[in-house]
Amino acid sequence: QVHLVESGGGSVQAGGSLRLSCAASGYTYVPICMGWYRQAPGKEREGVASIDKLGGTTYADSVKGRFIISQDNPKNTLYLQMNSLKPEDTATYYCASSRRWWGTCTYTPQEFDYWGQGTQVTVSS
Repeated sequence: QVHLVESGGGSVQAGGSLRLSCAASGYTYVPICMGWYRQAPGKEREGVASIDKLGGTTYADSVKGRFIISQDNPKNTLYLQMNSLKPEDTATYYCASSRRWWGTCTYTPQEFDYWGQGTQVTVSS
């Protein structure tokens, strides 16, 4: 059984930085892709960034140039470096991963089979 555990959330002032981590356990292979999603109160969950096992990445327009997704494949750990944070980045951030190891990552929500419990990020103005 795959488990994803996020860490690194917290409260920060606008312009600050945070680094989220996601430790994946239960895998015996490197999944085809992993990603970060977020959900703010009263809003739908949205994709933030995704990365495939070869290092290909995709970002939401709202975070391009500010957030960097990366991974440590041998450790099955996913990271999200968040810089120049804005109040609108306030949300619960979720780690997600695919059950597949073959093919290519579709970078769509349907790609992700496993989800973490989330970590809260609060950015004050």
